[in-house]
Amino acid sequence: MKVVVCVKQIPDPNTTGQLDPTTHLLKREGVEVVLDPGDEFGVEAGLQLVEAQGGEVTVVSMGPERGIDAVRKALAMGAAKGILISDDALRGSDALTTARVLAAAIRREGFDLVITATESTDGYSGVVPQMIAELLDVPAVTFAKTVEVDGTTLKVKRQTEAGYDLVEATLPAVVSVTAGVNEPRYPSLKGIMGAKSKPLDRLTSGDLGLDGAGGASAGQSITGVEPAPQRAAGSIVKDDGEGYKRIADFLAEKKVI
Repeated sequence: MKVVVCVKQIPDPNTTGQLDPTTHLLKREGVEVVLDPGDEFGVEAGLQLVEAQGGEVTVVSMGPERGIDAVRKALAMGAAKGILISDDALRGSDALTTARVLAAAIRREGFDLVITATESTDGYSGVVPQMIAELLDVPAVTFAKTVEVDGTTLKVKRQTEAGYDLVEATLPAVVSVTAGVNEPRYPSLKGIMGAKSKPLDRLTSGDLGLDGAGGASAGQSITGVEPAPQRAAGSIVKDDGEGYKRIADFLAEKKVI
């Protein structure tokens, strides 16, 4: 089985994120960066599948050159191969461009199953996994709490507010996993040392036949960023027999009722 896991390097979520005042994009240079914690569950899910059924895990990432560290961590965890798409032209790409780039790299590599997190911790769009599936023309199974493969059938328990649904799809497919689907392993010293000798491809958008794709051609742009207003002091309503009316008038003014 050939499993491809999408990973991303992000600013450490334990620190306060910063925006570039000129581009309004998240600062990624000069800040502490890590492999997105949500992606670790995807890497672990892929490793468990190939350990049980044979095959290998390839991790693919799009980002700046220093994103190679996130790929190497996944390799140290046990992935067999890494791919980093790094291109200045892709800076500021929207979700659809990101999905197009990742899908092109995945198609080029070949796959039976693509595993992603439900969303990135620094973006929270939550749409890239489904976009990748559409671009690859394969089923998308989302919010997986468990992941199993029986022959050519993907079996998933999908997380819901009331519990979970049982979902099946025919491979090849894309599945997004939730946090808590497993317990990601820590890279061992042997794994860290071995990661240095594992194959690692560096690609550009041109290598994928996507010349012209990137931030400049994104379908959306950030034109301004303003700090959230300070929370205003509340109002105290003393019930003198007409308190209910004052509350109703206030809710009507706010268009709540």
